This record gives sequence, structure tokens and C-alpha cells, in this order.
Amino acid sequence: MSSTAGGGSTQTGPTTGTTTDDGTTADTPAARLGFSAGMVIQELGWDNDTDDDLRVSIEDTIDADMVDGDHGNVVDAVVLWWRADDGDLVDGLVDSLTDLVGGGSIWLLTPKVGRPGSVDAADIAEAAPIAGLAQTTTAAVSKDWAATRLVAPKTPA
Repeated sequence: MSSTAGGGSTQTGPTTGTTTDDGTTADTPAARLGFSAGMVIQELGWDNDTDDDLRVSIEDTIDADMVDGDHGNVVDAVVLWWRADDGDLVDGLVDSLTDLVGGGSIWLLTPKVGRPGSVDAADIAEAAPIAGLAQTTTAAVSKDWAATRLVAPKTPA
């Protein structure tokens, strides 16, 4: 159905179960990350080991390609693929903030425990506040990758 009368949330784009009006769990990995059609998502840290199914799910959900680090304009969210040997996580997180719009989030994707390149949860918990971020949630999005949502903490007005 294409009718938009009657109020409620207006989702455009793919009809593959992105979000629901009552906020119940979405049925695609990208929707579980809170992505929707029209969002600009920046992807950093891509390599041959990233999850192509998740990438396709994100691009299908936002109805566009993800942008890279040379985008040069604000983005709604950042997908940061990170492995234990990628360097200093704090630096990676700070670099992820460059184009992020106020109120946007960084989804840190790390190999799950037991997989090559896995990142200890304690390392994420330690790096986030140093980078000026707060860890808010995790999401099941991939067989091999764990997703952790990081946001800039709200400051009192």
C-alpha cells in the first residue's frame, strides 16, 4: 500500500520491514541499527573481511550507497568496522566524529569474541569516554560481527 494518510510515522523506501510505528524490534539488521530511508551513513574501516550481507542491508534500507571518509559533508551515522590490529581505538573513534551530525551515532562493528581481530569489550568501554562518547547499546546484526552504539553524551542545558 502506498497511502500515507492517517498520521503515524512515514517511512519511505524499501518495504522490507525497517521499523514499526510502535517501536517494536525491526526485522532487518540495518533497521535494528536504527537506519531508515534517506539517511546518510558513512562507512569507515571497510576491508575484505567486512560482512557484505550487512552492508547490502544498510544500503537497501537507506536506499543509497554509504559514503566514505572523503564525503566532506555531515552524516547521520557512522559505521566503523574495527579490528584489534587496526591501531588505537580512541583515535579511530575521534576520527569517526569528523562528519557526524550532532545527535548522530557511531556503530562500532568489531569481530565477535573468538573470531580473528576481536576487540575486548573492556577496550571499547575504556576508549569510548576518552573519545568523548558514551556506549548505549549493542545489536545483533551479523554472524561474525558485534555492533556497539556510541553517542556523544548529552550535556545539561
